[in-house]
Amino acid sequence: MADAYDDGMAVRREVLGDTHVDRAVAATTEFTEPFQDFITRYAWGGVWTREGLDRRTRSCVTLAVLTALRCHDELPMHVRAARRNGLSPQEIAEVLLHTAVYAGVPAANSAFRLAQQVLGEEDPAAG
Repeated sequence: MADAYDDGMAVRREVLGDTHVDRAVAATTEFTEPFQDFITRYAWGGVWTREGLDRRTRSCVTLAVLTALRCHDELPMHVRAARRNGLSPQEIAEVLLHTAVYAGVPAANSAFRLAQQVLGEEDPAAG
C-alpha cells in the first residue's frame, strides 16, 4: 500500500498545491494521522489516480458534490484545485449553476459566494 500513499501524495500536491498539503501535514496530530493517511491513500491514491475520469472532470464532480452537501470549508480549496486542473472561472460558474438545479439554489448561492471570493484572490477584477 506504500505505492497508494506515495501516488496519492503526489496527486494531492499537484491538485491542491504544496502550500496546502504542507500545512495539512504540519497540522497532523496523533488523533488526525489516521484520517490524513486514509485520504491520501484512498481519496488521492485510490480514486484521483484512476484513469476513468480526467482531473478536470473530477474537479467538476467534486465542486458539485461539495456544493450539494454544503461543505463550505472544503469548497474554496477545491475551487483553487479546479483552476489548477484547468477549469476557467466560467466553467466553474457553469458547474455551480448546473448544481443549483439539482441541489438547490441556497446551496449554489453559498458556493457562488465562496467561489467568487477565491477567484477574486486570483484576479481582483473578477471578484
